Amino acid sequence: MELRHNSVAGTLESSDIMVTLEPWKKGIEIELESVVDKQFGREIRRAITETLKELDVKDAKIKAVDKGALDCTIRARVKTAVFRASGKNACDWKAL
Repeated sequence: MELRHNSVAGTLESSDIMVTLEPWKKGIEIELESVVDKQFGREIRRAITETLKELDVKDAKIKAVDKGALDCTIRARVKTAVFRASGKNACDWKAL
């Protein structure tokens, strides 16, 4: 999926994650800021990377500010940011 413009999903509230996504022509770059980076940073990055791969995003720059979000929340925020950045108005939720 091709990203057309910047997008944001999520909040800075406790147990959430704010994902900022922008088009990038140099592969995937993830910048993570997390209150639990030492314990779960690797898993957060993996959830972001796997979600991008599922959506066939090959080039993106991601900034994620995590406040203790669960895996399902991380994936949902990344998916939302991708769909917003791609310009798609709707998606097939059954396929997701």
